[in-house]
Amino acid sequence: MTLKRILAATALVVALASCSGGGRDISGARTVPLPTIGSSGGALSNVQAKKLFGAKAFATTQAPAAFGSYAKGCMAGGVQLPETGPTWQAMRLSRNRNWAHPETIDMVKKLSAFAATQPGWEGLYIGDMSQPRGGPMLTGHRSHQMGLDADIWMLPPKSLALTRKQRENISSISMRKTRGAYVNSSWTRAHHNILKAAAQDPRVARIFVFPGAKVQMCEDARGDRSWLRKIRPWYGHHYHFHVRLNCPKGAQGCRNQTPPPAGDGCADAREWQRNILNPPPPDPNAKPRQPRRELVLADLPAQCKAVLDN
Repeated sequence: MTLKRILAATALVVALASCSGGGRDISGARTVPLPTIGSSGGALSNVQAKKLFGAKAFATTQAPAAFGSYAKGCMAGGVQLPETGPTWQAMRLSRNRNWAHPETIDMVKKLSAFAATQPGWEGLYIGDMSQPRGGPMLTGHRSHQMGLDADIWMLPPKSLALTRKQRENISSISMRKTRGAYVNSSWTRAHHNILKAAAQDPRVARIFVFPGAKVQMCEDARGDRSWLRKIRPWYGHHYHFHVRLNCPKGAQGCRNQTPPPAGDGCADAREWQRNILNPPPPDPNAKPRQPRRELVLADLPAQCKAVLDN
């Protein structure tokens, strides 16, 4: 498969995962349209959603729920990951993005406990999760809107006693070499083990990491390789890896991302690697990429109005 075909397929998956309209998903199954706020948002209907959700400092008092899709949704009843725990610290506290659905909070705590068993790791440094009520963020991510995404730093924690100021100034470390085609000398077996543990959590839908890491994990994996299917190469993601959960069981109004392609995904990752090392010529017929329109309140799922107003 060429890089062009991979990108086209990936774009389709992202579009299907993010849309709120009807149609068919990548498997051919018919999807049910998700009603949007539309004009029921009144005077706020055409206000950029990131300005409205970014201004909320606390979660709602509603029961925990994820609404919409990862890149067009919101979260009711979010839970705040404590700033410091026995095996984790939340980073960049000034962003107020250490909120998530309870399932994500539980996943992070359990994964950090496993990480603390690895040589040289005291636990995990946790990056962005979601805003208190999810929704589009003022800066950065397009996803992370339903409380089901979490960024986990590649930096092995040597201390879990960092001050707020230290957490603003410390940086993670890059794992990539040769523009992401390979891992560098900072990559360890512990990184492999931690990503594997995350992938083996049945709640996890996908894990995004730079292509070189996926290729290295394919080389090093032994025995059962089924968990590799969830490890997906994606741009960036060399300072952190991104864990995405499925919609919680029985969730109403929450749209899952389509499952990853069958197989361990190693052939596709190696194709990414080859195209990094020897980029294919640009497509002369490719159309210029159009700027993405900012989401307004009217675009979000209908339930998000109550989330915003609660």
